[in-house]
Parts: sequence; C-alpha cells; structure tokens
Amino acid sequence: MTTDTHLVIQPSILYFGTPVVLLTTENPDGTFNLAPVSSVWALGQHLVLGLGTESQTARNLAERPELVVNVASPELWEHVERLAPLTGARPVPETKRSVYRHEPDKFAAAGLTPAAAGLVRPPRVAECALQLEARARALTPGGAGLFVSVECEVLRVHAAERVVVPGTRHIDPDLWSPLVYNFRHYHGLAPGLGHGFRSETARATAPAR
Repeated sequence: MTTDTHLVIQPSILYFGTPVVLLTTENPDGTFNLAPVSSVWALGQHLVLGLGTESQTARNLAERPELVVNVASPELWEHVERLAPLTGARPVPETKRSVYRHEPDKFAAAGLTPAAAGLVRPPRVAECALQLEARARALTPGGAGLFVSVECEVLRVHAAERVVVPGTRHIDPDLWSPLVYNFRHYHGLAPGLGHGFRSETARATAPAR
C-alpha cells in the first residue's frame, strides 16, 4: 500500500523524460540546419516530432521535407547544450530574441561532424550512434499556433556497428541508450531491469542451450 502524498501542481514544462534528437534539415540557401529536439516519439516506421512554429526546422520542413533524425546518446549532452541557445532563423523571431542568437554554422558551434546521407540531402551527425534518414509526410498545427506536429516516414536507419547485436538487425540496449531530457536536465538510462515479452533482441542474445 502506497503512502505517497500527491500535490496538484502546474509545471512550466512537461518534459518528464523524453529522448533528445538532433534534426538536420536544408535551409533555403542550400546550407543545413542542426537543431536539438526533445519532443519525439515513434510508432512503427514513423516518427512524430513536436516543433515550435517559429523554428527554422519547421520552416525548412514545410518547404523541403527531407531530414535526418540523429538520436543523441548521453555522452553528447554538452554538444546538445551548445546548440540549445542557437537558432538558424534570421532574423531571430521577436519572441526568441531574449534567449536565442542566430548561428549559421551549427555543426561547428556544437563541435559535431556532418556525414553524407544516402537517400536525403541533409547530412547525418557522425557522432550519433543512431541516424534515421526520413521524409516529413504531414505537418499539423496545434497549441493555438505555437507548435506544429510533424509526421515523418523513416527511409533508412544507420547504426554504429558497436551497438548492433552481431549478425542481426537489432540494437543491443545494454550497449546503447538515448540521452534523456528530464525537466530540462540531461540524463542517461539506468541499468536495464528486464525486457518485454516481444523483445527480439533478448532472443537474439540469449545463450544457446
């Protein structure tokens, strides 16, 4: 029987443990934008992203739907944080001017390395162990015009060899985990507790009998 006492509160944000991804998109002049995003979830081979309507990423995807979703890992948190106060939008939107500044070369600012993608124009982030080439299929406004939900179809997945179960298509969750944004603090995952009954990875790594 639980003895916890619950309070009714109004948090300023609801990032209650969400993965961090770095999105690469193409700017109007053919250069590329790199932006950290912490509102993302997956269903099958599709992803849904939550973006601010004034972000350069949202503007880019409305005109040029190709992107790469680079999934950050915990050791990259400082690189992600370097990107946090930067925007590719120029001029900087009025609502962002007190916090953000324009930066045309976000890869250099973050100390990250672009790597060519195979099916889309925006580059991958070489330091990310998981890189998903994708195409935006639908943009839906919400939040009284404050954000847009972007449905993306994943076209190709790149995974660092070190995190793949040898001889399989499976990511080994004991060797790789996402960077998690938990109420504006960065975390990695704690050691695993177990696996779901549908886990193919667990079957692939089980010792032979």
